[in-house]
Amino acid sequence: MAEAGIRRPTGDAVMAPLALEVLTDRAAFEALKPEWDDLFARAGMPQQLFLRHAFLRHWCDHYLDVRSRICILAGRSEGRLVMLWPLVRRRSLGLDIVQLMGAPVAQFGDVLVEPGPDRPRWLDAGWDALDRLGADLFEIRQLRADAALSRSNTALLVQRQDAPFADLAQRVSAEGPSMAYPARERSNYRRRLRRLAERGELGFGALTPGAEAGALAMTAVAMKRRALARHGILAPTVADPRFQDFFTALASDAADEAGLRLSTITSAGRPIGIDISFDCMGRSFGHVIASDPDFEREGIGRVLIHQAFAGAKARGSTVFDLLAPADPYKLEHADGTVAVYDLAMPLSWRGRLVCKLALPRLRPAFRALAKRLPTAWVRRWLKAGRQSD
Repeated sequence: MAEAGIRRPTGDAVMAPLALEVLTDRAAFEALKPEWDDLFARAGMPQQLFLRHAFLRHWCDHYLDVRSRICILAGRSEGRLVMLWPLVRRRSLGLDIVQLMGAPVAQFGDVLVEPGPDRPRWLDAGWDALDRLGADLFEIRQLRADAALSRSNTALLVQRQDAPFADLAQRVSAEGPSMAYPARERSNYRRRLRRLAERGELGFGALTPGAEAGALAMTAVAMKRRALARHGILAPTVADPRFQDFFTALASDAADEAGLRLSTITSAGRPIGIDISFDCMGRSFGHVIASDPDFEREGIGRVLIHQAFAGAKARGSTVFDLLAPADPYKLEHADGTVAVYDLAMPLSWRGRLVCKLALPRLRPAFRALAKRLPTAWVRRWLKAGRQSD
Protein backbone atom coordinates (compact mmCIF):
# COMPACT_ATOMS: atom_id res chain seq x y z
CA MET A 1 0.00 0.00 0.00
CA ALA A 2 1.48 3.33 -1.05
CA GLU A 3 0.92 6.92 0.01
CA ALA A 4 -1.26 9.14 -2.14
CA GLY A 5 0.41 12.36 -3.20
CA ILE A 6 -1.72 14.58 -0.99
CA ARG A 7 -0.73 16.13 2.31
CA ARG A 8 -2.48 17.25 5.45
CA PRO A 9 -1.74 20.76 6.83
CA THR A 10 0.69 20.76 9.73
CA GLY A 11 -1.55 22.82 11.98
CA ASP A 12 1.09 25.54 12.37
CA ALA A 13 -1.14 28.23 10.87
CA VAL A 14 -3.14 30.50 13.19
CA MET A 15 -6.67 29.21 13.62
CA ALA A 16 -9.25 31.17 11.58
CA PRO A 17 -12.39 32.35 13.41
CA LEU A 18 -14.55 29.29 12.92
CA ALA A 19 -17.36 27.77 14.99
CA LEU A 20 -17.65 24.03 14.40
CA GLU A 21 -20.54 21.79 15.36
CA VAL A 22 -21.26 18.11 14.82
CA LEU A 23 -24.77 17.28 13.58
CA THR A 24 -25.87 13.72 14.24
CA ASP A 25 -29.51 13.33 13.26
CA ARG A 26 -31.70 13.47 10.17
CA ALA A 27 -33.71 16.46 11.37
CA ALA A 28 -30.57 18.57 11.67
CA PHE A 29 -29.53 17.54 8.16
CA GLU A 30 -32.95 18.54 6.78
CA ALA A 31 -32.92 21.88 8.62
CA LEU A 32 -29.55 22.74 7.10
CA LYS A 33 -30.90 22.69 3.52
CA PRO A 34 -31.17 26.48 2.86
CA GLU A 35 -27.65 27.16 4.16
CA TRP A 36 -26.33 24.04 2.43
CA ASP A 37 -27.74 25.14 -0.92
CA ASP A 38 -26.34 28.65 -0.47
CA LEU A 39 -22.88 27.27 0.32
CA PHE A 40 -23.00 24.98 -2.72
CA ALA A 41 -23.90 27.97 -4.90
CA ARG A 42 -20.89 29.90 -3.55
CA ALA A 43 -18.33 27.14 -3.20
CA GLY A 44 -19.44 24.12 -5.22
CA MET A 45 -17.46 22.88 -8.20
CA PRO A 46 -19.00 20.84 -11.05
CA GLN A 47 -17.37 17.60 -9.89
CA GLN A 48 -18.94 18.11 -6.44
CA LEU A 49 -22.44 17.53 -7.81
CA PHE A 50 -22.92 14.57 -5.47
CA LEU A 51 -22.64 16.96 -2.51
CA ARG A 52 -25.93 18.63 -3.37
CA HIS A 53 -28.38 18.47 -0.49
CA ALA A 54 -31.12 17.04 -2.73
CA PHE A 55 -28.91 14.16 -3.86
CA LEU A 56 -27.86 13.29 -0.31
CA ARG A 57 -31.44 13.60 0.98
CA HIS A 58 -32.51 10.84 -1.39
CA TRP A 59 -29.40 8.90 -0.38
CA CYS A 60 -30.50 9.13 3.26
CA ASP A 61 -33.95 7.86 2.30
CA HIS A 62 -32.51 4.68 0.79
CA TYR A 63 -29.03 3.99 2.18
CA LEU A 64 -29.00 5.36 5.72
CA ASP A 65 -29.92 2.43 7.98
CA VAL A 66 -29.71 1.27 11.58
CA ARG A 67 -26.03 0.40 11.15
CA SER A 68 -25.03 3.97 10.24
CA ARG A 69 -25.76 7.46 11.51
CA ILE A 70 -25.25 10.98 10.25
CA CYS A 71 -22.15 12.82 11.45
CA ILE A 72 -21.91 16.19 9.66
CA LEU A 73 -19.18 18.68 10.51
CA ALA A 74 -20.58 22.18 9.95
CA GLY A 75 -18.32 25.23 10.22
CA ARG A 76 -19.51 28.84 10.49
CA SER A 77 -17.57 32.07 10.34
CA GLU A 78 -19.36 35.14 11.69
CA GLY A 79 -22.57 33.14 11.60
CA ARG A 80 -22.26 32.19 7.90
CA LEU A 81 -21.92 28.53 6.90
CA VAL A 82 -18.52 28.21 5.20
CA MET A 83 -17.67 24.50 5.47
CA LEU A 84 -19.48 21.16 5.39
CA TRP A 85 -18.06 17.67 5.86
CA PRO A 86 -21.03 15.37 5.02
CA LEU A 87 -20.08 12.23 6.94
CA VAL A 88 -21.69 9.07 8.23
CA ARG A 89 -20.48 6.82 11.01
CA ARG A 90 -20.91 3.06 11.26
CA ARG A 91 -19.51 0.04 13.08
CA SER A 92 -17.99 -2.85 11.14
CA LEU A 93 -15.93 -5.78 12.46
CA GLY A 94 -15.49 -4.00 15.77
CA LEU A 95 -14.25 -0.78 14.15
CA ASP A 96 -15.84 2.68 14.37
CA ILE A 97 -15.62 3.91 10.77
CA VAL A 98 -16.31 7.38 9.38
CA GLN A 99 -17.15 7.76 5.68
CA LEU A 100 -18.25 10.46 3.29
CA MET A 101 -22.00 10.41 2.65
CA GLY A 102 -23.28 9.11 -0.66
CA ALA A 103 -21.54 5.78 -1.25
CA PRO A 104 -22.05 3.75 -3.34
CA VAL A 105 -24.20 5.93 -5.63
CA ALA A 106 -22.13 9.12 -5.27
CA GLN A 107 -19.31 8.66 -7.75
CA PHE A 108 -17.06 11.33 -6.24
CA GLY A 109 -16.60 12.17 -2.54
CA ASP A 110 -15.48 15.50 -1.12
CA VAL A 111 -16.29 18.33 1.32
CA LEU A 112 -17.63 21.83 0.68
CA VAL A 113 -15.41 24.74 1.73
CA GLU A 114 -15.93 28.37 0.81
CA PRO A 115 -12.96 29.69 -1.23
CA GLY A 116 -10.73 32.41 0.16
CA PRO A 117 -7.56 32.94 2.19
CA ASP A 118 -8.99 31.15 5.25
CA ARG A 119 -9.84 27.97 3.35
CA PRO A 120 -6.66 26.00 4.27
CA ARG A 121 -7.10 26.81 7.96
CA TRP A 122 -10.78 25.92 7.91
CA LEU A 123 -9.87 22.55 6.38
CA ASP A 124 -7.24 22.11 9.10
CA ALA A 125 -9.92 22.77 11.71
CA GLY A 126 -12.07 20.13 10.05
CA TRP A 127 -9.29 17.55 10.30
CA ASP A 128 -8.84 18.42 13.98
CA ALA A 129 -12.58 17.95 14.58
CA LEU A 130 -12.42 14.60 12.79
CA ASP A 131 -9.60 13.51 15.10
CA ARG A 132 -11.75 14.35 18.12
CA LEU A 133 -14.68 12.19 17.02
CA GLY A 134 -13.02 9.13 18.56
CA ALA A 135 -13.44 6.93 15.48
CA ASP A 136 -10.93 4.32 14.32
CA LEU A 137 -10.81 4.85 10.58
CA PHE A 138 -11.73 7.45 7.97
CA GLU A 139 -12.55 5.80 4.64
CA ILE A 140 -12.33 8.25 1.75
CA ARG A 141 -13.78 6.78 -1.42
CA GLN A 142 -13.74 8.16 -4.95
CA LEU A 143 -11.69 11.28 -4.12
CA ARG A 144 -10.69 13.14 -7.28
CA ALA A 145 -7.25 14.66 -7.67
CA ASP A 146 -8.94 18.09 -7.95
CA ALA A 147 -11.08 17.67 -4.83
CA ALA A 148 -11.00 20.10 -1.90
CA LEU A 149 -9.61 17.36 0.37
CA SER A 150 -6.85 16.37 -2.04
CA ARG A 151 -4.55 19.05 -0.63
CA SER A 152 -5.38 18.36 2.98
CA ASN A 153 -4.19 14.96 4.12
CA THR A 154 -1.60 12.23 3.92
CA ALA A 155 -3.44 8.92 3.73
CA LEU A 156 -2.82 5.36 2.63
CA LEU A 157 -3.76 4.61 -0.95
CA VAL A 158 -6.16 1.66 -1.23
CA GLN A 159 -6.95 2.00 -4.92
CA ARG A 160 -6.37 4.42 -7.78
CA GLN A 161 -8.61 4.66 -10.84
CA ASP A 162 -9.07 7.17 -13.64
CA ALA A 163 -12.25 9.00 -14.65
CA PRO A 164 -12.33 9.71 -18.41
CA PHE A 165 -14.05 12.80 -19.81
CA ALA A 166 -15.05 13.96 -23.29
CA ASP A 167 -14.82 17.47 -24.75
CA LEU A 168 -18.27 17.81 -26.32
CA ALA A 169 -17.21 20.51 -28.76
CA GLN A 170 -14.72 18.03 -30.18
CA ARG A 171 -16.95 14.95 -30.03
CA VAL A 172 -20.37 16.06 -31.27
CA SER A 173 -21.45 17.20 -34.73
CA ALA A 174 -24.84 17.77 -36.34
CA GLU A 175 -24.58 14.32 -37.97
CA GLY A 176 -23.55 12.46 -34.83
CA PRO A 177 -19.92 11.54 -34.07
CA SER A 178 -17.54 14.34 -35.10
CA MET A 179 -14.28 14.27 -37.04
CA ALA A 180 -12.55 13.42 -33.75
CA TYR A 181 -13.59 9.83 -34.47
CA PRO A 182 -12.04 7.71 -37.23
CA ALA A 183 -13.95 7.58 -40.52
CA ARG A 184 -14.76 3.93 -39.83
CA GLU A 185 -16.49 4.79 -36.54
CA ARG A 186 -18.55 7.53 -38.18
CA SER A 187 -19.56 5.11 -40.92
CA ASN A 188 -20.39 2.41 -38.37
CA TYR A 189 -22.60 4.86 -36.49
CA ARG A 190 -24.75 5.42 -39.58
CA ARG A 191 -24.84 1.68 -40.23
CA ARG A 192 -25.98 0.99 -36.67
CA LEU A 193 -28.80 3.50 -37.00
CA ARG A 194 -29.97 1.75 -40.16
CA ARG A 195 -29.87 -1.67 -38.53
CA LEU A 196 -31.77 -0.42 -35.49
CA ALA A 197 -34.39 1.19 -37.73
CA GLU A 198 -34.95 -2.19 -39.38
CA ARG A 199 -36.12 -3.53 -36.01
CA GLY A 200 -38.69 -0.77 -35.55
CA GLU A 201 -39.20 2.98 -35.83
CA LEU A 202 -36.50 4.78 -33.84
CA GLY A 203 -37.31 7.58 -31.43
CA PHE A 204 -35.00 9.88 -29.47
CA GLY A 205 -36.13 11.73 -26.36
CA ALA A 206 -35.04 13.68 -23.31
CA LEU A 207 -36.73 14.05 -19.93
CA THR A 208 -36.36 16.04 -16.74
CA PRO A 209 -37.49 14.60 -13.37
CA GLY A 210 -41.13 13.66 -12.95
CA ALA A 211 -43.37 10.62 -12.95
CA GLU A 212 -42.44 9.52 -16.47
CA ALA A 213 -38.73 9.95 -15.76
CA GLY A 214 -39.09 7.88 -12.59
CA ALA A 215 -40.65 5.00 -14.51
CA LEU A 216 -37.87 5.16 -17.12
CA ALA A 217 -35.19 5.21 -14.42
CA MET A 218 -36.65 2.01 -12.99
CA THR A 219 -36.58 0.49 -16.47
CA ALA A 220 -32.98 1.63 -16.99
CA VAL A 221 -31.71 -0.17 -13.88
CA ALA A 222 -33.64 -3.33 -14.77
CA MET A 223 -32.16 -3.17 -18.27
CA LYS A 224 -28.67 -2.68 -16.81
CA ARG A 225 -29.07 -5.70 -14.55
CA ARG A 226 -30.22 -7.85 -17.45
CA ALA A 227 -27.20 -6.88 -19.53
CA LEU A 228 -24.81 -7.55 -16.63
CA ALA A 229 -26.37 -10.96 -16.00
CA ARG A 230 -26.11 -11.91 -19.66
CA HIS A 231 -22.38 -11.17 -19.63
CA GLY A 232 -21.77 -12.68 -16.19
CA ILE A 233 -20.54 -9.40 -14.69
CA LEU A 234 -20.68 -9.09 -10.90
CA ALA A 235 -21.97 -5.64 -9.86
CA PRO A 236 -23.27 -5.75 -6.26
CA THR A 237 -24.10 -2.03 -6.21
CA VAL A 238 -26.44 -2.32 -9.22
CA ALA A 239 -27.92 -5.62 -7.99
CA ASP A 240 -28.82 -4.08 -4.62
CA PRO A 241 -32.57 -3.21 -4.66
CA ARG A 242 -31.73 0.16 -3.08
CA PHE A 243 -29.92 1.22 -6.26
CA GLN A 244 -33.07 0.98 -8.35
CA ASP A 245 -35.22 2.53 -5.61
CA PHE A 246 -32.80 5.45 -5.26
CA PHE A 247 -32.74 6.35 -8.95
CA THR A 248 -36.49 5.86 -9.31
CA ALA A 249 -37.15 8.29 -6.45
CA LEU A 250 -34.57 10.82 -7.61
CA ALA A 251 -35.86 10.77 -11.20
CA SER A 252 -39.45 11.10 -9.93
CA ASP A 253 -38.64 14.20 -7.85
CA ALA A 254 -40.20 17.02 -9.88
CA ALA A 255 -38.41 19.62 -7.73
CA ASP A 256 -35.42 18.87 -9.97
CA GLU A 257 -32.73 20.03 -7.55
CA ALA A 258 -30.16 17.29 -8.25
CA GLY A 259 -29.71 18.05 -11.96
CA LEU A 260 -30.75 14.56 -13.14
CA ARG A 261 -31.42 14.21 -16.88
CA LEU A 262 -32.51 11.25 -19.02
CA SER A 263 -31.79 10.57 -22.69
CA THR A 264 -33.76 7.78 -24.36
CA ILE A 265 -33.79 5.73 -27.53
CA THR A 266 -36.96 3.80 -28.37
CA SER A 267 -37.73 1.13 -30.93
CA ALA A 268 -41.39 0.99 -31.96
CA GLY A 269 -42.15 2.98 -28.81
CA ARG A 270 -40.25 0.65 -26.44
CA PRO A 271 -37.16 1.94 -24.59
CA ILE A 272 -34.00 0.17 -25.77
CA GLY A 273 -31.43 2.67 -24.49
CA ILE A 274 -31.55 4.98 -21.46
CA ASP A 275 -28.83 7.30 -20.17
CA ILE A 276 -29.14 8.78 -16.68
CA SER A 277 -26.81 11.74 -16.29
CA PHE A 278 -26.40 14.70 -13.96
CA ASP A 279 -25.76 18.29 -15.06
CA CYS A 280 -23.78 20.71 -12.91
CA MET A 281 -22.27 24.06 -13.86
CA GLY A 282 -21.77 23.31 -17.53
CA ARG A 283 -20.64 19.70 -17.17
CA SER A 284 -22.55 16.44 -17.50
CA PHE A 285 -21.78 13.25 -15.61
CA GLY A 286 -22.98 9.96 -17.11
CA HIS A 287 -24.03 7.69 -14.25
CA VAL A 288 -26.21 4.88 -15.67
CA ILE A 289 -25.82 4.01 -19.35
CA ALA A 290 -28.25 1.15 -19.93
CA SER A 291 -28.96 -0.58 -23.24
CA ASP A 292 -31.23 -3.50 -24.07
CA PRO A 293 -29.04 -6.61 -24.51
CA ASP A 294 -31.46 -7.86 -27.19
CA PHE A 295 -30.22 -5.02 -29.41
CA GLU A 296 -26.50 -5.48 -28.80
CA ARG A 297 -25.83 -6.83 -32.29
CA GLU A 298 -27.24 -3.63 -33.75
CA GLY A 299 -24.82 -1.57 -31.62
CA ILE A 300 -27.35 0.15 -29.35
CA GLY A 301 -24.71 0.80 -26.66
CA ARG A 302 -22.46 2.86 -28.93
CA VAL A 303 -25.40 4.76 -30.41
CA LEU A 304 -26.63 5.61 -26.90
CA ILE A 305 -23.31 7.15 -25.88
CA HIS A 306 -23.34 9.45 -28.89
CA GLN A 307 -26.94 10.41 -28.16
CA ALA A 308 -26.05 11.14 -24.52
CA PHE A 309 -23.22 13.39 -25.71
CA ALA A 310 -25.49 15.22 -28.15
CA GLY A 311 -28.17 15.70 -25.50
CA ALA A 312 -25.68 17.07 -22.98
CA LYS A 313 -24.27 19.52 -25.52
CA ALA A 314 -27.78 20.68 -26.43
CA ARG A 315 -28.37 21.41 -22.72
CA GLY A 316 -25.30 23.67 -22.67
CA SER A 317 -22.69 21.29 -21.23
CA THR A 318 -19.15 21.53 -22.55
CA VAL A 319 -17.74 18.36 -20.93
CA PHE A 320 -19.21 14.89 -20.42
CA ASP A 321 -17.61 12.97 -17.56
CA LEU A 322 -17.78 9.18 -18.03
CA LEU A 323 -16.77 8.50 -14.41
CA ALA A 324 -14.37 5.86 -13.10
CA PRO A 325 -13.20 3.28 -13.93
CA ALA A 326 -11.54 4.00 -17.28
CA ASP A 327 -13.04 1.04 -19.14
CA PRO A 328 -11.80 0.56 -22.72
CA TYR A 329 -15.13 1.58 -24.25
CA LYS A 330 -15.01 4.87 -22.32
CA LEU A 331 -11.45 5.63 -23.41
CA GLU A 332 -12.59 5.45 -27.04
CA HIS A 333 -14.52 8.66 -26.34
CA ALA A 334 -12.11 10.34 -23.92
CA ASP A 335 -10.12 13.53 -24.33
CA GLY A 336 -8.49 13.18 -20.92
CA THR A 337 -8.74 11.55 -17.50
CA VAL A 338 -8.72 12.61 -13.85
CA ALA A 339 -7.20 10.42 -11.13
CA VAL A 340 -9.63 9.11 -8.51
CA TYR A 341 -8.44 7.64 -5.21
CA ASP A 342 -9.81 5.37 -2.50
CA LEU A 343 -7.93 6.24 0.70
CA ALA A 344 -7.84 5.08 4.32
CA MET A 345 -6.80 7.34 7.18
CA PRO A 346 -6.24 5.74 10.62
CA LEU A 347 -7.66 7.69 13.57
CA SER A 348 -6.72 5.25 16.37
CA TRP A 349 -4.35 2.38 17.08
CA ARG A 350 -6.99 -0.02 15.76
CA GLY A 351 -7.20 1.97 12.56
CA ARG A 352 -3.41 1.98 12.22
CA LEU A 353 -3.36 -1.79 12.68
CA VAL A 354 -6.00 -2.28 9.97
CA CYS A 355 -4.17 0.02 7.55
CA LYS A 356 -0.86 -1.69 8.19
CA LEU A 357 -1.91 -5.34 8.17
CA ALA A 358 -5.40 -5.91 6.77
CA LEU A 359 -6.13 -3.48 3.94
CA PRO A 360 -2.98 -4.20 1.88
CA ARG A 361 -3.93 -7.88 1.74
CA LEU A 362 -7.73 -8.10 1.82
CA ARG A 363 -8.77 -5.56 -0.82
CA PRO A 364 -6.56 -6.97 -3.62
CA ALA A 365 -7.59 -10.51 -2.66
CA PHE A 366 -11.32 -9.67 -2.90
CA ARG A 367 -10.85 -7.99 -6.29
CA ALA A 368 -8.89 -10.95 -7.64
CA LEU A 369 -11.51 -13.41 -6.33
CA ALA A 370 -14.35 -11.47 -8.00
CA LYS A 371 -12.57 -11.64 -11.35
CA ARG A 372 -12.12 -15.43 -11.06
CA LEU A 373 -15.73 -16.29 -10.21
CA PRO A 374 -17.34 -18.52 -12.85
CA THR A 375 -19.79 -16.71 -15.11
CA ALA A 376 -22.57 -19.16 -14.26
CA TRP A 377 -22.20 -18.37 -10.55
CA VAL A 378 -22.40 -14.64 -11.22
CA ARG A 379 -25.53 -15.06 -13.33
CA ARG A 380 -27.25 -17.10 -10.61
CA TRP A 381 -26.29 -14.50 -7.98
CA LEU A 382 -27.64 -11.62 -10.09
CA LYS A 383 -30.84 -13.54 -10.84
CA ALA A 384 -31.39 -14.18 -7.13
CA GLY A 385 -30.89 -10.47 -6.46
CA ARG A 386 -33.54 -9.52 -9.04
CA GLN A 387 -36.04 -11.99 -7.61
CA SER A 388 -35.62 -10.49 -4.13
CA ASP A 389 -36.53 -6.96 -5.30
